[in-house]
Amino acid sequence: MDSERSSSGIYLRNPDQRLVKVIVSGPFGVGKTTIINTLSDIPPLRTEEVMTATGAVVDHLEGVRDKTTTTVGLDYGRMSLSDDLALCLFGTPGQKRFHALWEDLTQGALGALILADTRRIADSYEVMGLIEEQEIRYAVALNIFPDSPQYPEEELRQALDLAPETPLITCDARDRSSSLAALLGLAEHLLNLPVLEQS
Repeated sequence: MDSERSSSGIYLRNPDQRLVKVIVSGPFGVGKTTIINTLSDIPPLRTEEVMTATGAVVDHLEGVRDKTTTTVGLDYGRMSLSDDLALCLFGTPGQKRFHALWEDLTQGALGALILADTRRIADSYEVMGLIEEQEIRYAVALNIFPDSPQYPEEELRQALDLAPETPLITCDARDRSSSLAALLGLAEHLLNLPVLEQS
């Protein structure tokens, strides 16, 4: 087999690419699996399972009544930004019962793209708190659904309690160019921040 191809036959531009870990997070049903599937250059790894009646009792389904599957471990995709740089996208599960995975998933991450839904902004608070506890820098991307209400940016920033420098981006997780713009917004934010001092 050609050494420049993976075991699945997918061409890798440069096996010596620098790999950067990025977390894609957000509450249950906000579009994390969708955006990784949209952005990934390789067939993404998904750990989705069909939702059961038991899970419906545990998980908060308000606003996502049509959802039939859920991530029970992680999502993984890889996206090349250039011949020498690729982003490894790790999607976290959105339900509280899977938060035991968070410490391992977020270790070594350069930054996080947190997806939010204007139909249920408050659902984002817990996830944002977990990302902040891990001291991971982040941007927030509002994933737009057909029935998403629109609010002035300042109201949304206040509702999410965002620092002035934290990007607030609008995207459609199904659209590659829109999703890429959100990811590049995070990358630009990270590049413009001062390096954190190591404790």
